[in-house]
Amino acid sequence: TLTTNMMSVSKVCVVRSVHQRPITDEYSISGTTFAPDGFIYDASENQLEFPPQSPCLLHIAMCSALCNESTLQYNPDKKSYEKIGESTEVALRVLVEKVGLPGFDSMPSALNMLTKHERASYCNHYWENQFRKISVLDFSRDRKMMSVLCSRKQQEIMFSKGAPESVMARCTHILCNDDGSSVPLTMDIRNELEAKFQSFAGKDTLRCLALALKRMPEGQQSLSYDDEANLTFIGLVGMLDPPRDEVRSAIHSCMSAGIRVIVVTGDNKSTAESLCRQIGAFEHLDDFTGYSYTASEFEGLPPLERANALRRMVLFSRVEPSHKKMLVEALQSHNEVVAMTGDGVNDAPALKKADIGIAMGSGTAVAKSASDMVLADDNFATIVAAVAEGRAIYNNTKQFIRYMISSNIGEVVCIFVAAVLGMPDTLVPVQLLWVNLVTDGLPATAIGFNKPDGNIMAVKPRKVNEAVVSGWLFFRYLVIGAYVGLATIAGFVWWFVYSEDGPRLPYSELVNFDSCSTRQTSYPCSIFEDRHPSTVSMTVLVVVEMFNALNNLSENQSLLVIHPWSNLWLVGSIILTMLLHVAVLYTEPLSSLFSVSPLTLAEWKVVLYLSFPVILIDEVLKFFSRRPRAWSFPLRLWRREMLPKEARDN
Repeated sequence: TLTTNMMSVSKVCVVRSVHQRPITDEYSISGTTFAPDGFIYDASENQLEFPPQSPCLLHIAMCSALCNESTLQYNPDKKSYEKIGESTEVALRVLVEKVGLPGFDSMPSALNMLTKHERASYCNHYWENQFRKISVLDFSRDRKMMSVLCSRKQQEIMFSKGAPESVMARCTHILCNDDGSSVPLTMDIRNELEAKFQSFAGKDTLRCLALALKRMPEGQQSLSYDDEANLTFIGLVGMLDPPRDEVRSAIHSCMSAGIRVIVVTGDNKSTAESLCRQIGAFEHLDDFTGYSYTASEFEGLPPLERANALRRMVLFSRVEPSHKKMLVEALQSHNEVVAMTGDGVNDAPALKKADIGIAMGSGTAVAKSASDMVLADDNFATIVAAVAEGRAIYNNTKQFIRYMISSNIGEVVCIFVAAVLGMPDTLVPVQLLWVNLVTDGLPATAIGFNKPDGNIMAVKPRKVNEAVVSGWLFFRYLVIGAYVGLATIAGFVWWFVYSEDGPRLPYSELVNFDSCSTRQTSYPCSIFEDRHPSTVSMTVLVVVEMFNALNNLSENQSLLVIHPWSNLWLVGSIILTMLLHVAVLYTEPLSSLFSVSPLTLAEWKVVLYLSFPVILIDEVLKFFSRRPRAWSFPLRLWRREMLPKEARDN
């Protein structure tokens, strides 16, 4: 997930001779794809004309071709070379093609005359035809190596490849590159090879494999684990698996979003640490002590130190599938929400145990069925993008709820306050239905298309048990809802008391309208049945909710930061809603059906004056939300739950 998985052998180390310094020879190989095109260069950067003349390179090619279960093929449709199997093994197949075959001085030019389909595995097929495979010891995680028994001209040879520490521990001899002789592996040579391995893994960030062989008794037809001893070391192969370009920024996004990333790998610790340094996982660290562990180191820690290691761990290397499940359980015991990636059958328990199991698209069917999510492109950055998308969906859901609740609170306040004050009904039922079903519905639907906030990956994760609507957020609902309701009533009152086209009644007459028929008045009681006041109220309610819809472009970001045109669906729904409302006001028989009448320009101005402040009120509330600490109360309640875990235990 962190690297391109486009592996290529970039360096090879072999033992030149035990009688002169330097002991080792180092070769570099050009080409960084699965295409069998590239050249081999010595330490002086001189190109080797005939690589198979080097005994060690020749035997490395044999071992890489035979101790291999992958396939390299050319896809004419995509015009590229493709792999079937593990990338590490395909990289070895490509190396075989770059080394070439012995005994042909014109080999490089001859190979170029082949078609791309034939060229893909020409040299590999040659060695597979020269040797007959008899038995295979498959790779296992405890041995960290695989072996294959081959026969040629009544001679049995076992080829092995695997983790350098595992293979070199089983070697007693080495193959010399000068004359092809086999000599005992001394401690000095072993230390030299260990140093070269650490340089490849740490400094060069190469995934390393060691190759070895062993002559077996004539006629042997099977292999056992006991046969993997007294091997002859052939060489050390370093493979480049470059990190994906987008991973570094994805790691930084996780850090700013409060998401902790633990890199889990079966690779060597030095290689993994070097890669983590490249992708920025160790960017804030100078010393990796306490942050990088192998599986064996972690298992050997006492319980208290293991708990501390879990809190700090950034890298977990030389890991087996069982360690993944153990890591998930340990993190969950510390109340962490854990997402775990995996691709193999043995990863299924860890994927099932994790809160979010993420299977690779290239993984097994078992892993996919045990997971909650399948990562089609095997890219870590896609997981981070999914987190951002999930947060955006959650935020839009909250904005939808906020808009609907605040709007409905406004309608309730409008009806309730009017009844309490003793005023006529500000809205008739059909008008309320129109507002709820049409003018509320279109903007509410469009809110689902809000773009993510610019700082969506700079916000810390919410708690698992956190309510969708918090206390502060509900207070905001109430404030906005109360203003919506009071603005609607204010429009109703304005027409009766202040409008030039209205009766200009004293406020006391308005709240005592029900006794109009029982007393002497200077106005007809039929004035309370006029359509104009409820039309003004209804229009204020519609327009204020359109402005409120703009407030819901973001929960806390100002409209000066997230502009209305960032969601054209919302702008379109507001325009459509207003056109429908204008049609209701100015078109018969709709105006009669909804008990409304056309509004004058002066009445429209009052509608806007009463509606627009809802934006200003919400901007103030958003300002407070963005700075919660600046407005918090100085009172602190010291509770047991607020103490560190160690203090609570004590």
